[in-house]
Amino acid sequence: MSDGKGSWMSYVVDPRVDVYIDALPPWQQSICQEVRELVHSVDDEVVETIKRTVQPYFVLQGNICALLAAKDHVNVFMYDGGIVPDPEGIITAGHTNKTARTVAFREGEQINKAALGEMFRQIIANNRAGGWRRLKQSS
Repeated sequence: MSDGKGSWMSYVVDPRVDVYIDALPPWQQSICQEVRELVHSVDDEVVETIKRTVQPYFVLQGNICALLAAKDHVNVFMYDGGIVPDPEGIITAGHTNKTARTVAFREGEQINKAALGEMFRQIIANNRAGGWRRLKQSS
């Protein structure tokens, strides 16, 4: 199915996520849509939903990431307990956070899809192995 913007989607959309993204300025819509397509491309079983009333989440046997648009950037919260390596240094905040770290994108910035996609892959693998909390305890 086409999303009307020229890209081909092979995943099930949650219309509430569309509502969230469509309400944003065009540059934030673009970032959110790119992240959405990337996380879905990593694994066919990723599901999108809304948590905390309005915030888009992407889940598969646990949280993978969430989107939150701020005034001058878009935050992608990575739910990995800080255990997924970040060799390219894309994490911009939350380095010592015990639950989630953040990758912030500002207008005009390119998304490092290779690095972000690899982090999504590792978070999904960790979720399938029992989740980062369980993995952290056993290490």
